[in-house]
Amino acid sequence: MKMLRQPPGHPVQLVTGLALWFVWLCAVYGGAAVACAVAPPPVQAGPWNGLNAGLIAVSAVFAAGFVWAALRQAKAAKGFQGTEPAVRRQKFFASAAAVLHGVAAVSTLVVALPMFVLAPCV
Repeated sequence: MKMLRQPPGHPVQLVTGLALWFVWLCAVYGGAAVACAVAPPPVQAGPWNGLNAGLIAVSAVFAAGFVWAALRQAKAAKGFQGTEPAVRRQKFFASAAAVLHGVAAVSTLVVALPMFVLAPCV
């Protein structure tokens, strides 16, 4: 498993944040669709039901992971010192990855907001 974990400043970090955001999006929308087809929560419960609670919990875990990754990349970007092309490239990759992980965190929270006010299966 350690083989899959790349250090900050590695180019693959530019893709992982948004790729994991896509996994979250598919899991949340796919999970809601399956749950609504198999065992929909009562309409009278409104947004406060077990399905929305589970979706909000998954969203919170993913958002926290994205924030952690963004902070890790930002810290690494500050640590890269020097004017050599390789160091400047690593600093750029870490900075760009920090922004992309931050975008994934904000996107997760924005997309999850309707779960607090809308019933999932209506």
